[in-house]
Amino acid sequence: MSDSFISDSLPADAPALFSFTITHEQAGQRADRMLADAIGTLSRSRVKALIETGHLTCNGTPRRDPAFTLREGMQLELRLPPPEPARPQAESIPLDILFEDRDLIVLDKPAGLVVHPAPGNETGTLVNALLGHCGPDFEGIGGEKRPGIVHRLDKDTSGVMVVAKTPLAHEALSEAFANRTMERAYLALTWGLLPPSGEFEGAIGRDKRDRKRMAVVTQGGKHALTRFTTKETFHAGVSLVECRLATGRTHQIRVHLSHNGHPLLGDPVYLRRVPAAARKLPVDVRHQALDFPRQALHAATLGFIHPRTKEELHFSAPLPDDLQALIRALSEGCPT
Repeated sequence: MSDSFISDSLPADAPALFSFTITHEQAGQRADRMLADAIGTLSRSRVKALIETGHLTCNGTPRRDPAFTLREGMQLELRLPPPEPARPQAESIPLDILFEDRDLIVLDKPAGLVVHPAPGNETGTLVNALLGHCGPDFEGIGGEKRPGIVHRLDKDTSGVMVVAKTPLAHEALSEAFANRTMERAYLALTWGLLPPSGEFEGAIGRDKRDRKRMAVVTQGGKHALTRFTTKETFHAGVSLVECRLATGRTHQIRVHLSHNGHPLLGDPVYLRRVPAAARKLPVDVRHQALDFPRQALHAATLGFIHPRTKEELHFSAPLPDDLQALIRALSEGCPT
């Protein structure tokens, strides 16, 4: 039986200590693989980085080779340094929390909120808000007191998203997104009439004429597939569609719909001219639709397996007020 423990008696600002005596069954394994499997809450890449930076000793001697082979009876100690202070500053920003436990937070992101600090948006972001919400006891990801952003919504896209609070959740949720095992459904208002259902397929890469845009490309892009269902139509000029992602590329829904002649209402990047379908709307409604100040896209539902409890979780976020108001305006005078 291996002798292992996680030191719980250390003060809050001291490093955690993982100690192991290598058993007959563990002998012959790589050090980083065995430690990641035995600890369970640290990814193998995190363990590898800790070893390479001198945080592992074997029989009292530092070892910096993550791949060294273990022998029965070896005494390993992996010391976890305290998390570095978060570079983004904690801020008191209200959040609409749908669910929270020790591992993750599910929230309804409002339109206009940037997810991650970047040049020009160093403050007032979702990360700043999460740091303020979680407080000083936040465990953090990758050795820093920061939330694990496993997927992003564009600044002006609203809706439900999940954020990891622990390394365990971050690794599992990132893998779920990479493997497309998460259920994600979006609602979008598009120009023109779409079929009752269908799919758009086309590799997505950088637009060669405008590096700020993505585009469907014939070379160098990544495979992308978007499935859609038309939920409602308005004046034969606008469609409310539900989109489900079989892949997750940057701006995927916006690119696929615009490429196929159905750009989103209000899209500042992919709607470049007044669409012909706008002429089918009554004049007053047409102006409201053309003047909508953001892309009409909302992350409506999200489902996944909880990384610790293995429970199936499902969340939904109602359409925000601005989209509801636009749909009410579009509905006026429509035949029933």
